[in-house]
Amino acid sequence: MAEHIMVLPQYGMGMQDGEIIRWLKAEGDLVAEGETLVEVEAAKTTVEVPAPVGGTLTRIIAVEGETVDVRAPIAAIETA
Repeated sequence: MAEHIMVLPQYGMGMQDGEIIRWLKAEGDLVAEGETLVEVEAAKTTVEVPAPVGGTLTRIIAVEGETVDVRAPIAAIETA
């Protein structure tokens, strides 16, 4: 098993950070690649961020209400 660190992706050239609005999964939940995992507000719009890999969400690094920089770690997913 390997741990994949999920980072906040950049949606558009001007995006520098985003606020974590809501996690749709909890630690310990199974996630499928491409499944919406978290909602982020960036540049006055809400975007749904999909899981980059399938596996188990083992750790939420960025909590709801926290503002994080683009490419900063937000979660860890354990893959098979």
